[in-house]
Amino acid sequence: MDEPLCLLTVHAHPDDEASKGASAVALYHAQGIRTVLVCCTGGEEGDILNPTMDHQHVRDDLPAVRRRELGASAEVIGYDEVVMLGYRDSGMFDSDSNDHPECFAAAPFDEAVDRLVSIIRDQRPQVVVTYPNDPGGYQHPDHIRVHEITRPAVNRAGDPAHRPELGDAWSVSKIYHSAWSRARIVARHRAFIDLGLESPYDERWFERPDLDHLITTRVPVGEFAGVRRAALMAHATQIDPDSNFWFGLPAEVDDRIHSHDEFRLVMGEPGSQTPETDLFAGIRSREAVI
Repeated sequence: MDEPLCLLTVHAHPDDEASKGASAVALYHAQGIRTVLVCCTGGEEGDILNPTMDHQHVRDDLPAVRRRELGASAEVIGYDEVVMLGYRDSGMFDSDSNDHPECFAAAPFDEAVDRLVSIIRDQRPQVVVTYPNDPGGYQHPDHIRVHEITRPAVNRAGDPAHRPELGDAWSVSKIYHSAWSRARIVARHRAFIDLGLESPYDERWFERPDLDHLITTRVPVGEFAGVRRAALMAHATQIDPDSNFWFGLPAEVDDRIHSHDEFRLVMGEPGSQTPETDLFAGIRSREAVI
């Protein structure tokens, strides 16, 4: 029997799911494909970046607030299920929170991998989206850890000999890394300048290496382009609605620039046409959408 199609994304913190590939997930959800978000931490170390939310009662209850924000964002995007991996936010490098015994970056490697193995076997995705090793130079310990555990988890999930108590073995067909192209940064920067607006992109953005040649897949998101913006707004503590970086461009200009979401295929066979325009290219002909 053909399995229903499923897309599983692995993110580090609440709000990462909004900024990376949200519109593509919304598109696939609308097509009837099951969409599952794995959020590895609760975002406990996040700063409150929206001045209107910076109150003591919010700070005192930040983990619960961020969990509610995650739920609101996931609903906007169209995730069918949100699964928490169960770790604490590790904070930025060299912060005291790196030493917290429950933080994601300090978790035993095999334990973290096998938690994800269990989820993969339960959800049975054909496609998994995760992070590259150096996600845009951000170098947050939790983002690096997401990269470190996802491929091993996919490999172990497909091995019937590995911990059968975690569920029946399941082989993922493709792994993608989320991407944010230099071409997109250039387009946004030029749009700000052309409109006579201050660009949030300084020279440091353009000193980064140009890795656009590694992008294998651009998914046209059409009417779902604005989902990214709406999902970001759901994270009221983390996103300043007056942020020039996120919301400085008119919506119609922003949506035109973000007319597709970008990915790099790092495991599995690409579709017959490259660059791909579909994460499920080469899979849809073999699987039924139910």
